[in-house]
Amino acid sequence: MRLFIIQMIQFMCLACLLTACNSGSTTRNPTSTLTSLTLQTVTSDLSAPVFLTAPPGDADRLFVVEQGGTIKVLERMTGTKLGTLLTLTGITSGGEQGLLGLAFDPHYNTNSRFYVYYTDSTGAITIARFVTSATNPNIADPASQAILVSIPHPTFRNHNGGMLAFGPDGCLYAGIGDGGGAGDPNNHAQTLTSQLGKLLRIDPATGTACTSGTLNPFVSGNGHPLVWSYGLRNPWRFSFDGDDLYVGDVGQSAREEINISTGPHAGRGLNYGWRLMEGAACFNPTSNCDSGTLTLPIVEYTHDKGACSVIGGYVYRGQAIPAIHETYFYGDFCAGFVRSFRFRNGAATERQNWPLLVTPAISSFGQDGLGELYLTTLRGTVFRIVQN
Repeated sequence: MRLFIIQMIQFMCLACLLTACNSGSTTRNPTSTLTSLTLQTVTSDLSAPVFLTAPPGDADRLFVVEQGGTIKVLERMTGTKLGTLLTLTGITSGGEQGLLGLAFDPHYNTNSRFYVYYTDSTGAITIARFVTSATNPNIADPASQAILVSIPHPTFRNHNGGMLAFGPDGCLYAGIGDGGGAGDPNNHAQTLTSQLGKLLRIDPATGTACTSGTLNPFVSGNGHPLVWSYGLRNPWRFSFDGDDLYVGDVGQSAREEINISTGPHAGRGLNYGWRLMEGAACFNPTSNCDSGTLTLPIVEYTHDKGACSVIGGYVYRGQAIPAIHETYFYGDFCAGFVRSFRFRNGAATERQNWPLLVTPAISSFGQDGLGELYLTTLRGTVFRIVQN
């Protein structure tokens, strides 16, 4: 019973990782079913897994991030533990803090580089690079750590963001929360000189502003040089689909949102609205906010029926389930639902509410090296989404 209580406390704490329990526009039940999906258990023996990924093209392994500071290596199909890639010490963990993100270099097969996102002993948001051991592909060289970015986060423990992903330009993108506290009290998300409440675009070799393809919008002044997009509250999970960028941004107390920007340099200089707006509604000020220059969400939903925090996912590009190709999946931390849509001509079409209820807490979607989709839960389970 004590363990159960501790787990439930962890679930409620991380609910604010995706805080504060959130919701928005209505999602229809499916009028037509693309196919029948179910969840296949890969493993149920992990400690607070918050993310899953794999090197590009890796058909054999899954890498699962545990919030307490470890990255476990699993055999892709059976879930058998192959080792521990990394164990971080000296970090702050619990609630919304800990080891939160992982990304493999697009050239990982030749340079063995991977990147992690964690909160350090002071609570600072930290993005660091490691190199895998030359003698064992399932173990990192702990002495190889190079800190690329460190963002002070001293006042509140929540809204740390946590996502790393490489864009089609080879730059490393990071989703940074607004610094915490209800309503972004310091207005970090709209302050261009702050890295909080932003999507950053980083050169993975140097930690400076990435210059591949185009310059960051504020590299010449008027803002922090790493800032790519702003006006975000807590972009816990985002993903790229080719050139297109999907951002799941956790709302305050009423609305959750999915933002989409398309084409080369997707998201460059965009203002997603927080704290002026929560979703498509005025927040601060509570009325007569000017949305004319803002990028509003493509999909939003309210906190009806226990929903609280959006979990952004991926557009399916795997081969196992052709019927759902080009479909974007997302979910909710508290309600445990899994929903999807296809983005067509600037709108979300073919919306589906799948009968894949996951309780007590979806912590993240994941994608393996072949493009198949997974779900992780704080209770320690990894699910693979498969055709029923």
